[in-house]
Amino acid sequence: MSATVSGDAQLASRLSIAVSRLHRRVRIATNDVPPLQLSTLVSIEAHGPLRLGELAQREAVTAPTMSRVLVALCHRGLIVRTIDAEDARSVRVGMSPEGIRVLAEVRARRAELLDIRLARLSPEQREALATALPVLEAMISEEY
Repeated sequence: MSATVSGDAQLASRLSIAVSRLHRRVRIATNDVPPLQLSTLVSIEAHGPLRLGELAQREAVTAPTMSRVLVALCHRGLIVRTIDAEDARSVRVGMSPEGIRVLAEVRARRAELLDIRLARLSPEQREALATALPVLEAMISEEY
């Protein structure tokens, strides 16, 4: 049993390092939008206009931190604030056309960088990656 645990721990460590380094290299090359701001845009895109508290919860940050993120996104013209139809005292934050454009641009640039890295792999390595991708996706799914 300890050999499996040890093997699993080694696998987890190698996976963590590989994923982190790949993510960092791609992120550094496309650092137009800081990580938390980008993640916030993705959450808004995926879940529609949200309240500050909902965004803070989704991003696992405090409300004051999220407030600062939203101020920065607003200054860049990437989000729009609208009165909440359910509660006129509240505001919902949605994507602006510029936010939609910037998010698409970041995704395209990141996909381009990954395409370059994928092209360096052998056909067998690309096939192995394609086979492993559903497993990686399962590891990040909310149901897991």
